[in-house]
Amino acid sequence: MPGSPPVPEELLRIEDLHVSFATDRAAVPAVRGVDLTVAAGEAVALVGESGSGKTVTARSVLGLLPSSAAATGRVLLDHGAAGPVDVLAADRRTLRALRGTAAAMVFQEPATALNPVFPIGWQLAEGLRAHGRGTRATRRARAVELLGQVGIPDPERRADHYPHQLSGGQQQRAVIAMALALGARLLIADEPTTALDVTVQAEILDLLRHCRDELGTALLLITHNLGVVADLADRVAVMRAGRIVEQAPVGELFAAPQHPYTRQLLSAVPVFGSAPPLPARPAGAVDAPPVVAARGLVVEYPGRWGRPPFRAVDGVDLEIGAGEVLGLVGESGSGKTTIGRALAGLTATGGGTLTVLGETLRPGPRRRTGTAAGRGGRLGFVFQDPAASFDPRLTVGACVAEPLRVHRPELDGAAVAARVRELLEHVRLPADTADRHPHELSGGQRQRASLARALALDPELVIADEPTSALDVSVQAQVLELFTRLQRELGFATLFVSHDLAVVERVADRVAVLHRGRVVESGPTARVLGAPAHPYTRRLIASLPVPDPRRQAARRRAAALPRQESQQPQQPQQEQQPLQHPLQQPHQQSRQTGATTP
Repeated sequence: MPGSPPVPEELLRIEDLHVSFATDRAAVPAVRGVDLTVAAGEAVALVGESGSGKTVTARSVLGLLPSSAAATGRVLLDHGAAGPVDVLAADRRTLRALRGTAAAMVFQEPATALNPVFPIGWQLAEGLRAHGRGTRATRRARAVELLGQVGIPDPERRADHYPHQLSGGQQQRAVIAMALALGARLLIADEPTTALDVTVQAEILDLLRHCRDELGTALLLITHNLGVVADLADRVAVMRAGRIVEQAPVGELFAAPQHPYTRQLLSAVPVFGSAPPLPARPAGAVDAPPVVAARGLVVEYPGRWGRPPFRAVDGVDLEIGAGEVLGLVGESGSGKTTIGRALAGLTATGGGTLTVLGETLRPGPRRRTGTAAGRGGRLGFVFQDPAASFDPRLTVGACVAEPLRVHRPELDGAAVAARVRELLEHVRLPADTADRHPHELSGGQRQRASLARALALDPELVIADEPTSALDVSVQAQVLELFTRLQRELGFATLFVSHDLAVVERVADRVAVLHRGRVVESGPTARVLGAPAHPYTRRLIASLPVPDPRRQAARRRAAALPRQESQQPQQPQQEQQPLQHPLQQPHQQSRQTGATTP
């Protein structure tokens, strides 16, 4: 029809895809009748919880399914002049030609996607060598060019670095550069920001957006983070139990989700700035002496090969009152976990004073009296990865009972079993969970069991290190609700370590922001996160994606305007605008130039 816009070229078409995995008992279906398309220059997000079939669907596009998988249907991938190729019917030679040229994969964990024994530049050139492109010199030049394109500074020098010499964000940039090496028109990004801090995540999302907008690369984004979806996707497909239950443009899906499961997912996402106020602490707890008091706390790790020691925690002051939740936030490497380990007596302090549960921990080598064992089990732990914190040989009941057997030897078997049943009931797990092994539980169930174990001895202080970062949004919401209820009922104090500000806002009475081993800002949660005073806190908040496409687009416009103005020498005062916080007052966007007031 004259005047109609051109129809975008279709790069990927998945028709009636079924994938099942052979087991000793029977075939287990993972994908059931999926239909999906991706057009040139389009970003399509495939969302859903763990086990929904997202990654299996994505891997089928490049023929990366394991030998135990059986796939039927059609996966048509555009191969330029050769036309569409059915990946499921292609031989190994055809698949080798497709990978990297028609489509390429960006894996979730860059540290495992990169080979630790080869330099980054060599690995970028590997795809060029495999496809017989260029000479050694031109491949090297292309590797350096790619590193520069993805924003890695000093690419000529970094090309000779090994993966461990790059930060997590730089490793992910290198993986994206590898995917772009052969000019792939479709990038399949499998949870590309899950393992990254919020500020690094924002940088990687900017890079993926650049690939789409400037290079014309299409994206198939696999994620369970709906904030990332709102920030980057044009269209969304929601998967549940191997099926796509809803597909729609991103704005339409967020504004008016049709399927009950989509509505459930969206309602479970913690939205920063919308947390209900926490109930006040009991008067007795407010007047009680602090459970934790640190003054000028220093933790150092010895240097190697004559190098000076590394100061991970540098003069930190903090307090945790009785029955209070202190949220400790910051990027990876800021010292959050080190402080938690110091409070538990698991890491030696190098200076300052630290009093935990009335016991002063002296600087110097770690001693038994400084551990949880030395305090009679008055301290509990909730770990980031519950699967790694349980002994796989023991039942869940035995794992939960372990603190009781160590610290309450006077209890007989019947009393221990009764206490385990009570704890499982506290965390809303059925009684028969005690007889199952950790691998038989879902991630959310394992984290509930981890919380039950932490509460076994009625601790006065719980250290929770990223307790929800490995969980899906709906499971995360359930665990947070459970944690908040138990904390208020039982009255234990908590050090809640996290990099997710939306989660911290929901559980913490006060917040301390850690940057490079120092507390740069602390105070009541509403004040620190609602009206941040320090530039680093404002930067953390500004980097947090909002699960609302319209608000996210408005924030991007607000952030972009000051960056443009900062390049104009006649208006240097505008350089401060990126530190403003458009998240809390989105309604002011239309009355100003896109920036908001703090």
